[in-house]
Amino acid sequence: MKKHLLIAALALTGLWGCKEESKTTTPTNNNNNTNTFNGTVLTGNIGSNDTLRANTKYKLQGFVYVKPGATLVIEPGTVIFGDKSSKGTLIIERGAKLIADGTSSKPIVFTSGEAKGSRSYGDWGGIIICGKAPVNLPGGEGLLEGGTGALFGGTNPTDNSGILRYVRIEFGGIAFQPNNEINGLTLGGVGSGTTIENIQVSYSGDDAYEWFGGSVNAKNLVSFRNWDDDFDTDNGFTGMVQFGVVVRDPAIADQSGSNGIESDNDGQGTDATPFTAPVFCNISIFGPLKESTTVADANYRRAAHIRRNSRHSVYNSLLAGYPVGLLIDGSKCEANATANSLNIQKTLLAGCTQNFATASGSTWDAAAWFNTMGKSNQVLADYSTLGIVGSFNSTTLSLLPTTGSALLSGADFTPAPLTNSFFTPVTHLGAFGSTDWTTGWTNFDPQNTDY
Repeated sequence: MKKHLLIAALALTGLWGCKEESKTTTPTNNNNNTNTFNGTVLTGNIGSNDTLRANTKYKLQGFVYVKPGATLVIEPGTVIFGDKSSKGTLIIERGAKLIADGTSSKPIVFTSGEAKGSRSYGDWGGIIICGKAPVNLPGGEGLLEGGTGALFGGTNPTDNSGILRYVRIEFGGIAFQPNNEINGLTLGGVGSGTTIENIQVSYSGDDAYEWFGGSVNAKNLVSFRNWDDDFDTDNGFTGMVQFGVVVRDPAIADQSGSNGIESDNDGQGTDATPFTAPVFCNISIFGPLKESTTVADANYRRAAHIRRNSRHSVYNSLLAGYPVGLLIDGSKCEANATANSLNIQKTLLAGCTQNFATASGSTWDAAAWFNTMGKSNQVLADYSTLGIVGSFNSTTLSLLPTTGSALLSGADFTPAPLTNSFFTPVTHLGAFGSTDWTTGWTNFDPQNTDY
């Protein structure tokens, strides 16, 4: 869902935390269920360097802010619960840092504070990181949605907000107000000095990942059974993303229309700079239509919806199983595509009810553009040609392509945007070749996990 940034005066919200950090270590009621929480409750502001230890459980109560100049370190293996009643949320302000550097064997987990079996979408807020990298909003900064009062944006494209690596974010994403939500992971004006790798967002009540401007890069992103969009890019985001996988629940979609990729330059589709122009590579989007007999929620829309003058590009990827595969929306995006400032190349469309769509009244031929010989894109009728091992269910996810799959070869890293040293050249299309990089640190059944 595309939201409206709250550029209005912050003071009107009355929600920008002004109290000092508080830590409570006595047992407290755990979100109105019968369990007690035996750990440390985090509230208010973290104004100086602090460390969360793996041998202690933590609960975010309300909006918890890491203030400018402070660094919050989270040890590998630490579990942090979000409080439901107060919409617990972790907010890293501009000039602050989060060092959440987990490992494959000891990931850091942010999850619902509700009891096993009672967890659900939007049980808590999520993680918000704000940086000082450029955005295309008036004045060069903006106020993030969700009622947090968090400002983002600046003039430093290499700004460093810390490390987020081997981290799971489960059951976050809340609607603070209509069209004004908190995502699983929100990145506002985050700079390229920040490390984002090996992240799983599951069961978010809004988008899994949303970038508002900034230049941060990311690798190994998992979006699992989230409610709204999976990868949402806005307001001048210019980063690079390699290796990402989306798996959708056919029964769950947002009334605004759920997309795998959704991208805007800004909310009005202006020529504001920097343009939203990220480069996504080796992405696998497995939409709801995984079987010919699947009946998906009517609110599902497109595997990729690029609109409002965005220049979002996709290479060496898979867009599969949506009512519409690709919508290049509006005359400005069509012009961007024709000029190849918006490019889709070496990408498969598979198992979509309708492969291409354009804006109402448009005569632009999206299919002809996609099928241009030099782009080496392909359209496949169904999932079976992909040769995916295993199932898409919630507990035994297995997504490796089998021998002979169209995904195992054909990747091309010669296009200029992919010659950046950030990208790891591989031969396969989509997120996986012969190695499953999700092994060991992900969790595809968080509802039934004892934390």
